[in-house]
Order: sequence, then C-alpha cells, then structure tokens
Amino acid sequence: MNRIVVGALAVCTLMGAGTLHAQRGAQTAQQQAYEQKRAELVRELEESQKRLAELRGQRVELSTRIENVIAKMLEERARALLMTNEQNALQQLDAILTSSQDNLLAQRDRFNALGDVVRRRGGAVLVVLLRADSSTSSQLLGQVTLQIDREQVATRAYTVTSNNALSLGAVDPLYRSNVLPTAHSINLSATIDGRPVTSSLDVTAAGAAVTYVQFAIRNGQIVHTTWTSRGTTPF
Repeated sequence: MNRIVVGALAVCTLMGAGTLHAQRGAQTAQQQAYEQKRAELVRELEESQKRLAELRGQRVELSTRIENVIAKMLEERARALLMTNEQNALQQLDAILTSSQDNLLAQRDRFNALGDVVRRRGGAVLVVLLRADSSTSSQLLGQVTLQIDREQVATRAYTVTSNNALSLGAVDPLYRSNVLPTAHSINLSATIDGRPVTSSLDVTAAGAAVTYVQFAIRNGQIVHTTWTSRGTTPF
C-alpha cells in the first residue's frame, strides 16, 4: 500500500514538472516573438522618421527654390517696369526734341523769308573786287581773306599764274550778295611779298543800287575805292 502511494506521488511530481517546463517554454517563445516584432516596429519607426526628415529637408529646399524664383521674377518685373518708364521718357524727350527742331526750322525759314523780303525791298547789293596795280608787277600776292561785318565770306590763295593775270589787269570778284541798306564793315587781309597787310573800311550800301568796293594792291599796300551804280542793278 505504501508503495502505491509513493508511486502515485512520484507520478504527480513528474507530471507537474513537465507542465511547468512546458509553460516556461511557451512563455519563452512568446517573449522571443514579441521582442522580434518590437524590433521590427522600432526599425520601421526609425526608417519612417528618417524618411520624414528627408522629406522635410526636401520641402525646405523646394520652398527656398520657390522663393528664389519668385524673387527673380519680381526683380525682372521691376527691371521691365523701369525700362518701360525709361523708354517712355526717352520717347517723350524724342517727341519734344522733334517738335522743337520743327519749330526752329520753321522759324529759320520764316526769318530767311523775312530777310529776303527786306533785302528785296531795300534793293541793296554789295560787290567786293580785288585787282593789282599793273605798274608794280614785281609784287607777289599770297593768301587773301575777306570779312564783312566780322564774318569771313571769302578766302583766296593766289599762285604765280594768278599774280600774272592780276598784273595784266584781271579783276577777282571776291563777293557779291544782297545786303541790307545799312552800314557794313569790310576788312581785307592779304599777304604781299610774305608780309601781312590789312585794309578796313565802313561802307553804307545804298538802296535800289549796287555798291562796289574795290581793293587794289599797289606798291605792297592795299588801297580801296568805292562807288555806287544804279544802272546795273538786278532789280
């Protein structure tokens, strides 16, 4: 009887130990599965966070590029507006200059027409002649400059041939034009035998007549004579 009781106790003990071992084995497998799943979730979370950081960086870079593009567009727009304003200002200035030029040309034409009318009504013609005294053929005439009312109107450079023609009695008409019937200052500068010589006079041009002023080269000097003719006037 005792042997039976002892055997039963042994069997129960063995069965309890097996059950406990099985329970511990099941818990260990569950723990390993949990740790593995947790590690996978942590790894996925880290990858998601890393991907999120990359996306944030790309978003910041994209925002910076968009801001740069907008700033460049605004700068180009401002430059275009500035160029448009400058172009409009230049066009307006060009229009003003064109209008001013047209006005000046119109006024010049008007003044010229008035001057022509005054000269025609005054009927005054001024003629300036140059000749050389044939008795002094040895003198050599070089450069000659004629000024009327302080304005240069004629320039001559006489050669040896020209001097020979003048010594034979030729006359060089230096100037002929309609003028106002008022007083005019006449100045003749010449180079005679290498020396500068000047002669000046004031002459009043008569109306409806031709006023002649003749300069003659005589003994290295310049002498002048004047006369008026009404029979040869072009009026």
